[in-house]
Amino acid sequence: MDFNSTEALVAEVPAVAGDSAARRPRLTIRAASGWVALDLWELWQFRDLMFALSIRDIKLRYKQTALGAIWVVLQPLMAAGILTFVFGTVARVKTGPVPIFVFEYTMTAAWGLFNNVLSKAGGSLVGNTNLISKVFFPRLILPLSALPSSLLDFSISLVVLGGLLAYHHIVPGWGMLLMPLWLILLLAYAIGIGLVVTSLMVSYRDVAYMLPLATQILFYACPIVYPVSSLSNVSAKALFWYNLNPLASVFEAIAWSVFGTGALDWGRLLVAISVGVVTLMIGVYAFKNMERKFADVI
Repeated sequence: MDFNSTEALVAEVPAVAGDSAARRPRLTIRAASGWVALDLWELWQFRDLMFALSIRDIKLRYKQTALGAIWVVLQPLMAAGILTFVFGTVARVKTGPVPIFVFEYTMTAAWGLFNNVLSKAGGSLVGNTNLISKVFFPRLILPLSALPSSLLDFSISLVVLGGLLAYHHIVPGWGMLLMPLWLILLLAYAIGIGLVVTSLMVSYRDVAYMLPLATQILFYACPIVYPVSSLSNVSAKALFWYNLNPLASVFEAIAWSVFGTGALDWGRLLVAISVGVVTLMIGVYAFKNMERKFADVI
């Protein structure tokens, strides 16, 4: 009997001899796969577990550190400072009317949201082997628990970003109204890819070594450390391969919403939205199909 992916049915059975005339409920657990195994109501019932795992992650991350949660603010600021020196001072990348430090901080904060969700979701199963093998709960809770803690870190980054924008007298336009859409799309990519990665990592631990390399390549393949305007001198062949990256359109839209620079390519954005939805669906389907093997293989 498989307890990893289940479908529960309650049936009434006759009472055994000697018992009262009342009928007893019986719980039948059956294996399920594919979209049938996706029980959203069951996920909602276990939402407290998801938040508990997120709180545990936050506590363990800054346990026995001298600065504690201050690292949530220091990490993106230090990263933006290093990128400003490398790409602003050394490489002399121009960001137009936007100060390069503000640009780097904004884009690295958005990348941090994507990367945190992807990395945490990707290692969620391997990092909770004892929990998976001993306790029954919807396994999808583990990768989804990466969302609350990552969103909390990103919210703090937004507060700092608001201070930077106010200091430099940068007032975002109406494009900020579309920012939630870009963030949801970013999370769809992160969760979709993370579900595939964590499912494969159960059987193939090599994925854990490939993921940091892949994300590092993806980091420089998106307009995070450089604005889209700096690609004007890039060859048509290189620009063709760059435009094939749907995530690039998402980060371009984030920069447009915050700074109002450039123009949105709605054709590429529609492709990016479609690919993001498909990525999330593939991730959920792959996860649920491989779920029944997790406890045995991990």
